[in-house]
Amino acid sequence: MIKKLLFTSICALLGLVTYTSAQQTLKLDSLPKGQNNIFINTDTIAMPQVIENPLMMGQNYIYKLRLDSISKSVPLPYNEYVQQYIDIYAKRKDMFGKMLGLSSYYFPIFDKALREYNIPTEIKYLTIVESQMNPHAISRVGATGIWQFMFGTGKAYGLKMDNFVDERKDPIQASYAAAAYFRDAFEELGDWLLAIAAYNCGKGNVTRAIDKAGSRDFWEIRQFLPKETRNYVPAFIAAMYVMNYSGKHQITAQACNMFLKTDTVQTNRFVSLEMLAKALNVDEAALFALNPSYKKKIVNGTEDDPKRIVMPKLKGIDYAGVYEVLNNDAEVDMRIIQASTDDVRELRKKRTATVGKNMVYHKVTSGQNLAAVAIKYGVEVQDLKVWNGLKSKTIVPGQKLKIYTKNRNILKAPASFLSYTVKAGDTLSGIAEKFDGVTVQSIRRDNGLNKASLQPGMVLKISKG
Repeated sequence: MIKKLLFTSICALLGLVTYTSAQQTLKLDSLPKGQNNIFINTDTIAMPQVIENPLMMGQNYIYKLRLDSISKSVPLPYNEYVQQYIDIYAKRKDMFGKMLGLSSYYFPIFDKALREYNIPTEIKYLTIVESQMNPHAISRVGATGIWQFMFGTGKAYGLKMDNFVDERKDPIQASYAAAAYFRDAFEELGDWLLAIAAYNCGKGNVTRAIDKAGSRDFWEIRQFLPKETRNYVPAFIAAMYVMNYSGKHQITAQACNMFLKTDTVQTNRFVSLEMLAKALNVDEAALFALNPSYKKKIVNGTEDDPKRIVMPKLKGIDYAGVYEVLNNDAEVDMRIIQASTDDVRELRKKRTATVGKNMVYHKVTSGQNLAAVAIKYGVEVQDLKVWNGLKSKTIVPGQKLKIYTKNRNILKAPASFLSYTVKAGDTLSGIAEKFDGVTVQSIRRDNGLNKASLQPGMVLKISKG
């Protein structure tokens, strides 16, 4: 009896196993052959599966939404290049904290200049990429000021540089020059991202990249632009993002060390900022920060060319003392010497161009500095440094300096205009840089140009000054 029960149990168990196995076989066979059946598919090049990170996908989508929310006239697309710079800038919390603080003083200045030329005010965020809003910033090739103007471009857009002043460092004057540049660049290129790229590498480079790519889309021509410019536009977009969404990245504004309430006066005198600071009873450095373009801390105003002084708006000022400083010339050599280029690339050419000119030696006397020697010979300090291979402005008594004197016997042509034939790739600013005393505005005026666009073969009148 026991044997029969055991035999029956074994048979029942075997039957259950067989039924389960058959069910599994039926399920496998029931899968449609046309689908990618992982049990029977022998395709070895099927796309490998990856674990998606929903958090990262959501974050990227948030970045895009945020950029869309601040986009106005200038398009702010989101892509991997922009994300890379967002990642970099979002980690620079101290730097962007300072930028937020400084923006309370500088952004109203930038906004006013840009609006007067109908330029999108978003362009002001370029000053973060260019100089971190430092009026004394100088690049390795000589670009100077908050807007980083090269000497030739600054001169072409009406900025003055002499032994007293460098208006590339003037936040107000330089902002108007930058606005004028963007007006011309947009008229010529028709796209704000291309105009921004041109501000970094020049309109000629952008035009050539457009021709190579057969497109006017920045992201299409990007590969044909200089390396720095390829990253310049994504950096601009990222800087704008971080400034607008600083709180989302735990970045807080730092206190601005500038006087936010100011008055402006025009003077036709040579005014000492040091003496004015004493009359105002403010720190000299604070007053100089409001007037960073004056090299010697002397405001060189004249009847023909009055100069601006920005002063803090204060209560309880000694008005009599301030009036005395503003209405009496400081004791200083008032000779104004026009600056020569500080473009390192031009200076390299200039070093070889001095061959054949009259050269004299100057022996440094006690108490002399490079500035005094430069004024004596009517040359620039930067020239003296280049001619003598000086790495600093330090000189010592007894030291001999090479001075290349200018040839003053060059006869001027009687005509008041020169003719210039426009070549492919020429721009108004590039042409202005070729001639002393010529600006973009003077070329437009003399030739009745309403727009910045030029055509190869066009003959322009160039004023001799």
